Amino acid sequence: MTGFVPILSFVGPGVTALTSGNIYKASAQFIVNQRIEKETGKNSLALIKETLVEEKDINIKKNSFDDDFRQLVETRIKMTKQKLDNQNLQKLLKKRIKLTRSMLNINNITK
Repeated sequence: MTGFVPILSFVGPGVTALTSGNIYKASAQFIVNQRIEKETGKNSLALIKETLVEEKDINIKKNSFDDDFRQLVETRIKMTKQKLDNQNLQKLLKKRIKLTRSMLNINNITK
């Protein structure tokens, strides 16, 4: 198997030459495939497959980050809303106490 000639390197350009009748296109495809294999050590199909898998992994990580970030923001919004509700409740209570004191005319009594 060490002397095996990569058949796929010849099949792709051969099919292109037969179906399109364009020998220049088939030659260009063969040269590009050989160049990719020389640079990366992988044929073009394996390189594309690996690239797509890496992009999918990156998208999964990005989506995970987006979900975590969304959850963090939602939690912070809920906390802030709760604090504002508490502040508004305190203001309302103070206002009602003041109104009640004024109605009962007990402003001079120590708080």
